[in-house]
Amino acid sequence: MDGSQTQMSTVLVTGGSGYLGGWCVVELLRRGYRVRTTVRDLSREAEVRARIAPEVDVGDKLSVLAADLSSDDGWEQAVNGCDYVMHVASPFPPVQPKDPDELIVPAREGTLRVLRAALGAGVERVVVTSSVAAVGGSTSRASEPLTEETWTDADNPKLTPYTRSKTIAERAAWDFAREQGALEKLAVVNPGAILGPVLSDDRSFSLELIERLLKGMPGTPRLGYSIVDVRDVADMQIRAMTVAEAGGERFIAVNEFWWMSEVAAVLRDRLGADAPKVPKRAVPDLLVRGMAIFDPSIRSIVGQLGRRVEMSSEKARTLLGWSPRPVEETVVDCAQSLIGEKVV
Repeated sequence: MDGSQTQMSTVLVTGGSGYLGGWCVVELLRRGYRVRTTVRDLSREAEVRARIAPEVDVGDKLSVLAADLSSDDGWEQAVNGCDYVMHVASPFPPVQPKDPDELIVPAREGTLRVLRAALGAGVERVVVTSSVAAVGGSTSRASEPLTEETWTDADNPKLTPYTRSKTIAERAAWDFAREQGALEKLAVVNPGAILGPVLSDDRSFSLELIERLLKGMPGTPRLGYSIVDVRDVADMQIRAMTVAEAGGERFIAVNEFWWMSEVAAVLRDRLGADAPKVPKRAVPDLLVRGMAIFDPSIRSIVGQLGRRVEMSSEKARTLLGWSPRPVEETVVDCAQSLIGEKVV
């Protein structure tokens, strides 16, 4: 797409007040797009604008509208006149609900609500943000990195409600696009653990990895993550939106798999005196399981102890020309911004 086309294109980003949604708005504005974003309550408009102002000159290219994923109200107006839609908004709770439907129903129905409105308005493409949870959520070990051909078994009752919700919502999106004969108008991005700089005193769940390490823990549990930079995910979303061959495809957005102990080592090495509480020792699995009895936020990760499942982003690198920055840079930028925003 040339610059003149970009100048005329309008993109709707759902969930612009969120961590990834905010960076998608920033990157789109930087590249000359007109952007609309949705928030559940218009009282958050000033907050959205204040967060992105240090990163990009907004001018008159950003508009904020009210729309809630649990209601049809506002979506027709939000998509009307848009060329593209990025559906980023999605619930991600710090504690998994006892009733999985608390997450599954709004994730599925919200995705379908946005997709229905977007296709009805004749947009060129919808990019849905899913998760690697929908790729390898039911894989305990793999000899080769997983690809986009792999799907999580959403019927597995042992999976967390979040994992099931992301899988079910993505399946529903593909089924709906297929029914509408509009597969080429849908692309899906499946990010791993999203880290990187924050736009405010952001408390997004994915940032807890860095926050907990900086605040101090007894030690690092045997947990690992397929890490990706929030700025690189936003870049992939835009590429999936504009590259013709991306229609009808899903793309894994990960860089490298790192153990929590490796993240801690980089923080200690690169931040020095700014990271005095970052643990140096490991925590035995048995102790983590004991802590989970009293801490609900730990309970949901017990099943991940010692689990190393790698993902391949080769498809995005080849088809979209995607090239993520080094994980070390992502980790350090994330920590420094959390310190700068006084989150830690």
